[in-house]
Amino acid sequence: MKKFLFKIVPYFTVILIVFAILGSYADGNTDDDYMHFAVEKPQNIILGDSRGAQAVVPSVLKEKLGVPFDNFSLNIVYSPYGQIYLKALKRKLDPDTKNGIFILTVSPWNLSLNHIVKKKEDFPEEKSPLKNMYFYNMSPNYEYLLKNYSQSWFKIYTEREEVGRSNTFLHKDGWMEVLVDMNKDTVAARTALKTKEYTAMMENYSISSERMKALNDIISYLKDKGTVYLVRIPTSENLTDIESEKFPEFNDLMNDVSTKHQVKYYNFANQYNEFEYTDGNHMYRESGKIFTARIADSVRADRKN
Repeated sequence: MKKFLFKIVPYFTVILIVFAILGSYADGNTDDDYMHFAVEKPQNIILGDSRGAQAVVPSVLKEKLGVPFDNFSLNIVYSPYGQIYLKALKRKLDPDTKNGIFILTVSPWNLSLNHIVKKKEDFPEEKSPLKNMYFYNMSPNYEYLLKNYSQSWFKIYTEREEVGRSNTFLHKDGWMEVLVDMNKDTVAARTALKTKEYTAMMENYSISSERMKALNDIISYLKDKGTVYLVRIPTSENLTDIESEKFPEFNDLMNDVSTKHQVKYYNFANQYNEFEYTDGNHMYRESGKIFTARIADSVRADRKN
């Protein structure tokens, strides 16, 4: 038995070395979430779902506000407002943060829950990497790759950024840059599909008391470390109409939260015609830069006052 072990140990060692080398090439091409767990802990942060991930550009905020930002928005399944997101935020944020700027992007959907969900363990984010991760600032982050990367590790190397950026590239600062065909007819087709999807969701979703509590808890946690801003991102006219019909009370709810915590709520929803969208739901990257500049101008004006 000992002879057998002595024979196989070198093979296992070689395999471990190979995987360690392959994992070292993990970057913004690896998947849509890896880089959130492979950078230094930030002091200024953006929260939300995929709308925020694509529409709020940290580099623009840094240019206009003079401090670096991290966009810690994933998607509607992984990072709706909830206790899992709060726990992840506590691991993600630099514990020494004292004068941070925190932009919380809100929508009816990241504060809603499907009616079929009755138990905590059935919340969609229970399957999020935010649930199973401990380390958020390791590079390379082998914990993430072992727990949450299901493809061949050779693909990490062959599809690394150096070869060419993917159509969904996650920057080190957390911005999800999406490259898609912006031909008018193609965008219209994607928008029609997204409109149909959200129309179907209308019947099954409503604002969740659990998610609202989590939002309040997150604000309370962050207020001790800096200034919190609530931001509602515009969507296409179609989706804006759907949200207005299904959730007419949403802005009043956000205003109530704003008043309760004495934080600013910037509602840009009525500016939907001023931006381009890849599918009606997500802002196109160039529009995102313009939109982010408006957020920065609002924050800068507030901080001057």
